[in-house]
Amino acid sequence: MNKKILIVLAIVILGGAAAGASYYFRKTPGPTVTVETIRLRDLEAVVSASGKIQPKRLVNISADASGRVVDLAVNEGDRVTRGQFLLQIDPKSLRTRVDSGNASLQAAESSLDQQRQAVETARVQLDQAQKNLARQRDLWSQQLTTRESLDKAENDVKAAESGLREREKQVNSQAARIGQERATLESARYDLSKVRIESPIDGIVTRRNIQEGETAVIGTMNNAGTVLLTLADMSIIQAEVEVDETNIPNVTIGQMAKVSIDAIPDRTFKGHVSEIGNSPIQAAAGSTATNQATNFKVVVMLDEPIPDVRPGFTCTADITTATRTNVTSVPIPAVAVRELTFDAAGQVVKPPKDTKKRKPTDPPPPVPELLPGQTRKEMEGVFVRRGAVTEFVTIALGISGDRYFEVVNGLKAGDQVVTGPYNSVRNLGDGDEITVEEPKTTAPGK
Repeated sequence: MNKKILIVLAIVILGGAAAGASYYFRKTPGPTVTVETIRLRDLEAVVSASGKIQPKRLVNISADASGRVVDLAVNEGDRVTRGQFLLQIDPKSLRTRVDSGNASLQAAESSLDQQRQAVETARVQLDQAQKNLARQRDLWSQQLTTRESLDKAENDVKAAESGLREREKQVNSQAARIGQERATLESARYDLSKVRIESPIDGIVTRRNIQEGETAVIGTMNNAGTVLLTLADMSIIQAEVEVDETNIPNVTIGQMAKVSIDAIPDRTFKGHVSEIGNSPIQAAAGSTATNQATNFKVVVMLDEPIPDVRPGFTCTADITTATRTNVTSVPIPAVAVRELTFDAAGQVVKPPKDTKKRKPTDPPPPVPELLPGQTRKEMEGVFVRRGAVTEFVTIALGISGDRYFEVVNGLKAGDQVVTGPYNSVRNLGDGDEITVEEPKTTAPGK
């Protein structure tokens, strides 16, 4: 009985050893990967950016004159037309200035009339003095008058001339003073006209920041004035979005875009790029500039009306920056970057194949030293299936679509490239063995 038990144990031990040896020496299959066949596709390169809906014309109505609002004719949401009355600021103080200016102007004009009359009187006096001087000179030539009378006549003429010049200067000075009074009156009238505010555009009152009876304050150098009303012309609206600096070189004027608005789901609206900022958007006050991304303002003009839209709606613009038709394309997850060695002729130098089987947990083999004339640089490429092994093929990429890259050269239609899983693509090497996962089929009715 003991002998039979020993025989059975020996058979079990030998069987286990044989199974272990078979497992140890059995060829380890390569990682299981998915592949995709390269074919021709139509691609679109799209730059997405978020921002706000704004009207093309947005006007903030501020107070140009301080005072209490005595008449407010509009509410938020009201539609207004150009020239329509909006509100009235108390005009009493400014009207008093206008009345005072009128009175001052009339007094100055009356004084000017008097001074002009004095000029005419001075001219008459000068004429009489000149005639008297002529008679005295005639009498002096006949020795019929005294030297004293002749001198007096000459002095009278000089005095009359001086008086006339003085009166004329007073008239000119008074005329300039009247011009000053008239300018002051025009300024007062202009200030008075600003207390009645009318709409400068056709649009909608999107904001009203004041109530009737409140006081409007004008702005100063260090203090912003009161924004009374905000008017928006919603006949032409646009999306103002922020595009990252890495994408801004691809955006040009006129490119087509699709705009989606969060408040209007399940719909997109057509538009085109109408403006591109030349300077980056300034960081908000108090924020750290080093933590802020560098974005540029891009304006997308909407080509179709949008019902019930309001300024400030959050939106996303998908700008089509390039299109390609019937081009070779590769899935984005299939593209990998590897460091390759090139000889002096620019050809890839492949390292000798390591015949020793390397476990997945083993560290990567050391990088061989460069020989004279060789260079090493990182290259983009894909792993192409060659039977049961892979070959790393360098490629030149074009535009980037939603799921595919355009391949300018390096691949052709019909090639099968490894697309995943991500860790497998990241760890693959040139010439590694792979096991291709068969595509899953769905049973009928499921």
